[in-house]
Amino acid sequence: MATEHLTETFFQLNIVDEDHELIESLISLAQKSPKLVRSTEYEAPADPRIKIRSWKMNEFKYYDIPSPFPTLARGLFTQDVEVEGAVKHRIVARGYDKFFNIGEVPWTTWASLEAHTKPPYTLTLKSNGCIIFIAALTPSKLIVTSKHSVGNKPGGAGADESHAQVGERWLKKHLADVGKSEKQLARVLWDNKWTAVAELCDDSFEEHVLAYTQELTGLHLHGINECSRHFRTMLPDVVDAFAREWGFIVTASTVLDTIPAVKTFTEEVGRSGTWNGQALEGFVVRTHVAAEPPSKDGKGAGASPYAPGGSFFFKVKFDEPYMMYRDWREVTKTLLTKDPSAEHLPKNKMRRPETQVYVKWVIDEIKRDRSQFVDFTKGKGIIATRERFLKWLESKEGKADLESTSKEDEEKAAEEKQKFGKTIIVPIAVPGVGKTTVAIALTHLFGFGHTQSDDIKAKKAAPQFIKNVLDLLKTHDVVIADKNNHLRQHRQALREATAGMTPPVRLLALHWPFDIPLATVHRICGDRIVARGDNHQSLRADAAGKTHEDVIWKFLQQAEELLAGEVDEAVDMDIEAPLEDALARAVDACVRILDLPRPSAEQMGQALAAARGYAPQEKGQEKKKRKAPRYYALLPEVDLQRVLDKRVEEEDVSEQGRMLYHHLKACGRVAERPHVTVVHEKGLPGDTDLWERCRHLFSTPTPPLFSFRLGDLVWNDRVMAMTVVDVAVSRGEEDPEARGGDFVASLPEELKGRLHVTVGTRSKDIPAVEARDMVMQWKTGAKSIESCKLNELWVSGRVKGLYN
Repeated sequence: MATEHLTETFFQLNIVDEDHELIESLISLAQKSPKLVRSTEYEAPADPRIKIRSWKMNEFKYYDIPSPFPTLARGLFTQDVEVEGAVKHRIVARGYDKFFNIGEVPWTTWASLEAHTKPPYTLTLKSNGCIIFIAALTPSKLIVTSKHSVGNKPGGAGADESHAQVGERWLKKHLADVGKSEKQLARVLWDNKWTAVAELCDDSFEEHVLAYTQELTGLHLHGINECSRHFRTMLPDVVDAFAREWGFIVTASTVLDTIPAVKTFTEEVGRSGTWNGQALEGFVVRTHVAAEPPSKDGKGAGASPYAPGGSFFFKVKFDEPYMMYRDWREVTKTLLTKDPSAEHLPKNKMRRPETQVYVKWVIDEIKRDRSQFVDFTKGKGIIATRERFLKWLESKEGKADLESTSKEDEEKAAEEKQKFGKTIIVPIAVPGVGKTTVAIALTHLFGFGHTQSDDIKAKKAAPQFIKNVLDLLKTHDVVIADKNNHLRQHRQALREATAGMTPPVRLLALHWPFDIPLATVHRICGDRIVARGDNHQSLRADAAGKTHEDVIWKFLQQAEELLAGEVDEAVDMDIEAPLEDALARAVDACVRILDLPRPSAEQMGQALAAARGYAPQEKGQEKKKRKAPRYYALLPEVDLQRVLDKRVEEEDVSEQGRMLYHHLKACGRVAERPHVTVVHEKGLPGDTDLWERCRHLFSTPTPPLFSFRLGDLVWNDRVMAMTVVDVAVSRGEEDPEARGGDFVASLPEELKGRLHVTVGTRSKDIPAVEARDMVMQWKTGAKSIESCKLNELWVSGRVKGLYN
């Protein structure tokens, strides 16, 4: 345990025994159950001599009653201090206790809230940015952090600013605007043992769904917490006065006297999607636990982990217009990467009349002036484009177009409702996207029939699965056929089994498309399988050998694209979306297509709770260990064909390069799973240290994510490759024990010089290792090798152990 020897003569520590005991219990829990709690140690940017430890709890376990954690703080930074020969712990910065949506846990149903909380109820605007903590490192120095990390810049050239660094930059500007100093703020926070909690909203740094005008760009102060074991937060009037005094942006709020008033108010705002003329994501409601505890044993109806009298938060989140705005973002990216034509867009993203009108408008805009979208695919200009469209939509032309489109959609919907009798919901997915979790939630909400292929133990599982679906259709109007259904034969089997029914049975697909690089899909799904652990009938997480990742990759390779006519309706899901957003999209489809009543916010929360609490009756067996990988590599999350299809057609690419790429593409020789080899078993024993570093990263349950730049496209008449430069830990990435940073720092210069991605070789008899030799020769100026720049193409990837 790293400690800093400091004495009372240096500064008054003011360490509280119960805070010290909290950290001791966290240390003990982390040693016994590292999957529950882990910590990362950082050097404080303001004073590298001081070591700060960030604590992170398993997100899934915040829902458990009784809680497995000694604190519900989400964001906790501590310091180990040696005082007169003894190690003491102090809380440096403290976030809010984890809080939940309406209905998401037993203690946030409207009935429970009315029974066990007390007025006033302060509704603060839920800002759409990144949380920032500001606290006193010493009486004269500040520390600025994001949720789990301090402002140290990730190692490696070309690394972006971290969230904490941008937050610190804005803090300095706010203080300067009101003539205050960091030293003055540090003194106030130190004396009061306070953490200032703010939201970083800066579209120039990171665009979210909501747009922020210049006067609303910066740090929105929405809380001041005591640096203590128990959650104690200052009243809103104290927070607002503090914000004005120290130059922060004040968070908008309103106060209500009863829970029924909160319910009525939020439902009205939710229907309109705006408050005071501004779109919003939702509200955080701040109150206190009533004097009477929720239940004597902590296990009854509405049981809560919070102590009577303590600060208590819950949230009310709105799904719209965010789902629609995300659709606009995604269809625009598709139109920019392909020809600007609506033919390239999935029909399920075109269901809203507003989106249909948007697509026609944005296609015209792209054709008129493509330069205004130059940074759109990099995450810039998304909000500005949307705001231009919304302004046009208010015009006479825009209103007329929307009215006409809406009328046509209503007529089509009325016709469709007469066609079908019953419905089979068909997930089209790979393991780890969350299909069963969504199915459990939908079943809880609507009472659908639900059968899982993973529950079937018979040798011939496919016929039994179809039989189960048909049996459920006898008693249910809607049945979820819970299987990956990633092959056309799976979808066809459902179609054929119901072909003779009258009226016809509709197939409604919940489709998780691969519209992001396969390596990204692989990483996201792998992380989710690790997070659920053993909570599956057959596919268990293998943290060390990562055998579950082989299963995911097999599905990715085998999956067959959903074609027109295979199903009657399809809804595109988002692989990257969190559970609550995925459920919102699926529910919206059920309401619209199946003509079902829309669930309330409380019902949605309860469905989320049911899905998170689900456990199969039988769980998978332990996987056998396998041999060590043949080599370790970074897996860049990039679609090579999407990048190169456009790049090779530009003027600076020679005819030889263009012809080679077209040959690779026509022969299926563009790397399906591109990788950047770091170390190969053939390099042992010389590369033993690097091999062990890679092995250690690979065996971590969720290894750090790296960013790197694909610098040049290089080719000769036999092979094509991309150079790799500027490897760093990705911005905002958590880096337990600085493993990622240490890994980057340890990379030999000679290795950095030959890092590359092999795009492909002309024929099977040309080994991929030729790409490495070609890149090295190109760097020494070989005239027989050609190249072109790749225009600041940054990608992400993890270190993986590969076997072939």
